[in-house]
Amino acid sequence: MSFIPFLTAGAEQAAGPASLAGSFIPLLLIIVIFYFFLIRPQNKKQKQTEKMLAALKKGDKVITIGGIHGVISSVKENTVIVKVDDDCKIEFNRSAISTVELSDAEKAKLEEEAAAKKQKKFAFGKAKKSEEAAEPAKAEAASEENK
Repeated sequence: MSFIPFLTAGAEQAAGPASLAGSFIPLLLIIVIFYFFLIRPQNKKQKQTEKMLAALKKGDKVITIGGIHGVISSVKENTVIVKVDDDCKIEFNRSAISTVELSDAEKAKLEEEAAAKKQKKFAFGKAKKSEEAAEPAKAEAASEENK
């Protein structure tokens, strides 16, 4: 007894343009999911990193990919010189800079902006809730006027 007739019988039934389109839908769905969950966030992070590296300036506190903490003492086209200690300066490629530490003033400014944003969001939500609560009262008043 051969299994080949059983395998080809299903293929003969499913042959046609409708089944072909139906087989591509899951593939397209997987591609869309990959784009939104993997490719798009990676592109955003890469753009953010490029922006950070382009904005490096003298006096920034940085951390390298290798974990070395220091202050930028000079910036060149493709490299930066990081002052690690009083007498120790090391030259790194720009791409070796992992993060730029924020100063206390910059941290305070970011926290202030986040608090203002949160307050604005809270106020908007509160206003929306009060409008929703007022709508049934308006509907009752309108129905009483119609009577």
